[in-house]
This record gives sequence, C-alpha cells and structure tokens, in this order.
Amino acid sequence: MLKDITLGQYFPGNSLAHRLDPRTKILLTVLYIVILFCARWFVSYSLVILLLLIGIKVSGVAPKALVRGLKPIVFIICFTAVLNLFYTPGEIIASFWIFKVTKEGIVTAFFMVLRITMLIMGTFLLTYTTSPISLTDGLESLLGPLKRIKVPVHELAMIMSIALRMIPTLIEETDKIMSAQKARGADFESGSLFQRARALVPILIPLFISAFRRADELAVAMECRCYRGGEGRTKLHVLHYQPRDYLVLLTYTVLLAGVLVLARFGL
Repeated sequence: MLKDITLGQYFPGNSLAHRLDPRTKILLTVLYIVILFCARWFVSYSLVILLLLIGIKVSGVAPKALVRGLKPIVFIICFTAVLNLFYTPGEIIASFWIFKVTKEGIVTAFFMVLRITMLIMGTFLLTYTTSPISLTDGLESLLGPLKRIKVPVHELAMIMSIALRMIPTLIEETDKIMSAQKARGADFESGSLFQRARALVPILIPLFISAFRRADELAVAMECRCYRGGEGRTKLHVLHYQPRDYLVLLTYTVLLAGVLVLARFGL
C-alpha cells in the first residue's frame, strides 16, 4: 500500500507538459480545480473528463501511475460516497433500518466520487511533470507580489517544495522499517484495533528519528552551500513564458467560461 502513494514524485520526461513553465502548470492546476468544482451535470463533467484525458496524454504519464496513486484514498472515496448516498434528502427509492437511499443521493454520490477521483488525478499531474526545483521557482514567482508586505515568499516556497519532496522519501523509509520489523516477528495485521495501534510504535519511533536526521543533514548541506534565504539570490534558470504557455492558459480560461455557462443552464 505504501508503495502506491505517489504524491510528490517526479517522473522525468520531455513531453509538452514537462516543457511548460512551472508557473503555467500551477495556474492550470488552479483553473482545473475551479472548472471541476463548477461542473454540475453530465455535459460539463464530460468536458472536464476530456480535459483530464488530454492532460494525461500530453504529459506522457502512464495512466496506471495515476490509478495506483488513488489506492491509498479508496477508503475516503467510499466513505464519502456512503455519506452522500444515505444522508442526501430527496425522493426515497429504498430504505432499511435507519438508512434511506434517495434518487438525489445516488446522483450526488456518483458525482462526488467522480469529482474526488478527477481532483486527485489532475493535481498529481503537477508533481509528476514538475521537478521540485522548478516547482519552488514557480511558486516563488507567483507569490512574488507578497514580498511587498514582508511575506517570506522564498522561504515558504522552499518549505512547500521540500515537504512534497520528502513524502516519497518518508514512504520509502517507512516501508523499509516495516519490512525490518516484520523480519523480527512484528505483526501489524492481526489483533484488535488497539493492538494494531500499539504495533505501530516500533515503526513511528525509528521513522521520527530518521526524519529528524534527514532534516539535520539537509540543514547542514544548505549551510555548507552558504544558503541564506532568497534575498539577493540569482537563478541559474530564469523563467520565461513561451507562446505555448499563453495558448494553454487561454484554452483553460475558455473552458472555464464554457463550464460556467453550462452550469448556469444546469448541464
């Protein structure tokens, strides 16, 4: 299960999505989320699905990598579907005990599952096609106006990028610790809920120690390279928008306007 968590991973490539400016990809992700939450019915959702399929094709990322990334949140998706299925008021079509299934509940549950799935898959494309360094540069550039009110934009962008980058590392470390503890006879799958929670202690303590050690090593490495924050720093690769960036942003803006029109007519 841990190996299925792909959040924060970067897949190198030379596709159109990889060549886009990181600022463009961040803005496209925001627009995609807005478009997704503005969709209301089958026509508008079909448009968003088509947009996602085009994004997957352009990115060159294997669809199975996106599907594998959904496995850790299957429980959340199912739980959300159940809540919407039984607790949405409307025309009752079936009932048992205290639970009532309504026509509106089925529709709401379906669209909610579809929305969460597409949200996760769409946002994963950002980290899959953007390296941590490029992501940091893009965030810092987009948040640049906040520097005027003394917001530490560079430090915030660096922290977010390091946090994303550390997710795969910590997942890999957790998997190694679990394998080592299982080899020593630890059992994480049987027993009551309390017993399984206690069995996680031999994992959490080494994991925290490893995380603090890695953080200390990263701090020492940054100190050795004379890192003193973003003030006065120059960049090896200066970001420049290309015509393709403007074209893609314009396309997404038009799609957002189209979805808003379709949503207004209940489509």
